[in-house]
Amino acid sequence: MTIWTSFPQNIPRPAYRSLADLISDAIDRGDLQIGERLPTHRELAYQLKLSVQTISRAYDELIRRGLIEGQVGRGTFVSSGPAKSSWPFVPASQDGQLIDLSILKPVTSPLHKERMSAAFTELAGSLADTSIFSFKPSNALQPFKGTASGWLARCGLQCSPDAILMTNGSTSAMTTALMTAASAGELVLTESMCHHTLIPLARYLDLRLEGVPLDDEGIVPDELEKICRAKPVKSVYIMPSGLNPLALMMGRERRKEIAELARKFDFTIIENDAWGPLQPGRPPPIAAFAPERTFYFTGFTKCLLPGLRHGYLVVPDLLASAAANRHLVTDWVATPIMAEIASLFIDNGTADELLSWQMSALERRNVIASTVLDDIPFGASPNGMHIWLPLQGSWSEDAFVANARQKGVAVAPGSAFAVSDPAVAPGVRICIGGMDEGALAHGLQTISRLYKSPPEPALLAF
Repeated sequence: MTIWTSFPQNIPRPAYRSLADLISDAIDRGDLQIGERLPTHRELAYQLKLSVQTISRAYDELIRRGLIEGQVGRGTFVSSGPAKSSWPFVPASQDGQLIDLSILKPVTSPLHKERMSAAFTELAGSLADTSIFSFKPSNALQPFKGTASGWLARCGLQCSPDAILMTNGSTSAMTTALMTAASAGELVLTESMCHHTLIPLARYLDLRLEGVPLDDEGIVPDELEKICRAKPVKSVYIMPSGLNPLALMMGRERRKEIAELARKFDFTIIENDAWGPLQPGRPPPIAAFAPERTFYFTGFTKCLLPGLRHGYLVVPDLLASAAANRHLVTDWVATPIMAEIASLFIDNGTADELLSWQMSALERRNVIASTVLDDIPFGASPNGMHIWLPLQGSWSEDAFVANARQKGVAVAPGSAFAVSDPAVAPGVRICIGGMDEGALAHGLQTISRLYKSPPEPALLAF
C-alpha cells in the first residue's frame, strides 16, 4: 500500500497517538476505505521505522475509537464504525427531486427574507464602529450582552452578562464547551441516541464517548448513577428539550435529578438547547438548577431563521476564562454583524414575531404528521422540527431508508445518532420543516404506505 510511504518519518510524541491520528485522517479522507486490510504490526513497524510496540498501541487506540477492527486469523481492517458519524441528511449534490425529510431545518417564508433585508437596511445607516473595526471580542461584542441576557431569560435562564460567550451558532458553542469540559482520554456521557455531530467531534478531541440508556424522558438517572459509580465521568452532554433524535422532553423533576447527580459525582453538564424558547411550556433548563457546573447554549438558526448564525454559550463562573480561551483558538470572535442583527431583532420585536411565526408553522406541521400517520405510533415533541418513527416487523433501518429513497423521500437512519450499536430499537428520524406543507404531506403519505408494507427484497441493502 503506497499510502504508508507518504507518512512522515518523524512524528510528534507520543508517537502511537500521532500515528493513530494520521491513520484516522487517512480514513476520513477516504485514502483508507472501509474493509481495507492494514499492514501487520511488524510490517508497518518496518515501513515506518517505529517499534512494534508503538504500532500495537496505535492500533489499540484506533480500535478504541471504533475505526479499525481485528479479525482472528485474517488481520486488521478499517471498520464500518465511522459510518455512524456520517451525516444523516442527504448532501445537496444528491438531492435532485427528493422530498428531503432527512435534514433538520426550520420553516421559512418570504417574511424571513423581508425581515433580514430590513435589518441590513437599518444597520447600513447605524452600524457601530466596533462591529467594523474592533479586533478584540470584548470590544466588538460587549454592547450586545445585555440584550443577550434578556433573550436567555426567555429561554428560562437568568444569568449575568459576564457569563455569556457569543458564538457563531450552536456548533461553535458545542465545540467550545466540550473542549473546556473535558480533556483527551476523559469520559463524556450522553444520550444513547445523541447529537450526530457529537460523535465525530468527540473522536477528533480524543474523548471517550459513552451512551446512557433512555426512557420516555431521556437519560435514566439510575443508569447514569450506575456508570458514575463504576468509573470517573468528566461531563454529560444532554439535549433535554425535544432536540434529541427520539424527540424526548425531559420533565422538571428529572432535570433536577440530573443536576443533583452532577454535584454528587462532580461532573459538568453540557446542555444543548439550540431551539431556545420554541417549545411551549417546557421546564427550566438544567442550567437553572446547577448553574455552577453547566455549560448551556442556544442559538437562532432553528427558532428564527437559518442565516442568522449566532448563539449564546453560558459558562460556569469558575470555567469562564478557560472557555473564553478555547473559543479564541477555535473561532476568535463571533461575527459582529450577526451579533448586531440578533440584538436588533430582539430589541425591535422581530425576534418575537419570527418565533411566534415558527411556532405556528411547526404546530400545523405536527398536526399534518398526526393526521397522515394516524394509527402509526411515533415520537414527537410540542412544536418540534422532527418526529421519530420506530420500525416494526422485518424492516431494518437501512432497508427502510433505501426503500423510501427509491420512492422519492429521504429520511435519516437512527444509526447515525447511536453512540453504540444498537442503542434503541430500529427507527428513522423524519424532519417536518424545510419544505412546503404539500410536499410534507406527500412525503409522509409515502412513508405511511411504506411502513405498512413488507420490505422489497431487491432494496434490503442500502
